[in-house]
Amino acid sequence: MNEVLREQVAYYRARAGDYDVAYAQRMGLEFLWSEVAGSAIDGDVLELACGTGQWTRYLVDRASTLTALDAAPEMLAVARERMADASVTFVEADVFQWVPLRRYDTVFFAFWLTHVPRSHFAAFWAMLRQALKPGGRVVFVDDGPRKAEIETPLPGPDPTIVRRELVDGTVHRAVKVLHEPQELTAALVALGWTANVRASGPYHVIGEATPRDAD
Repeated sequence: MNEVLREQVAYYRARAGDYDVAYAQRMGLEFLWSEVAGSAIDGDVLELACGTGQWTRYLVDRASTLTALDAAPEMLAVARERMADASVTFVEADVFQWVPLRRYDTVFFAFWLTHVPRSHFAAFWAMLRQALKPGGRVVFVDDGPRKAEIETPLPGPDPTIVRRELVDGTVHRAVKVLHEPQELTAALVALGWTANVRASGPYHVIGEATPRDAD
């Protein structure tokens, strides 16, 4: 799985130059933000897997401080250029290896949770717990189960490992775990979170979660 995750990062590094074009074609970005914007996103905000800053530009107006993290330096270069006139701290780091050095009121990520392997799920949420201040919350938006219609699982025992092809024809492996809202809510509750995950239209999910020991 670690090799798959390295390929996943390599794929996004290679896509940095044209990623905004693909992102502009994503269904309902502004609508999704309007759905997410009703959540309590404020204070010191951490954005994971910020990519080229498509969501960073929305978050900066809601945050007292904003830290945006990504593993792909090419993605971060685009994000820095996009946010040149805003106060954002960018961090280059692998989410699965990164250790928070401070705590945040809000952790946000968009279209990232589906890239977290099931084998890394519990550890990822344990890291999020460490990253939050008391009373802090996680807010996220991602693809829902119907996105399976456009995925191509690779042959093998794990159907969550999917094919990603670049314009030059090279193929990378990536992780795509599509969660049903009810299933994801139950998984987070089992890990000690209060969670609310709901469908947003036919293709997306939006979630909020707070550690129960912070209630």
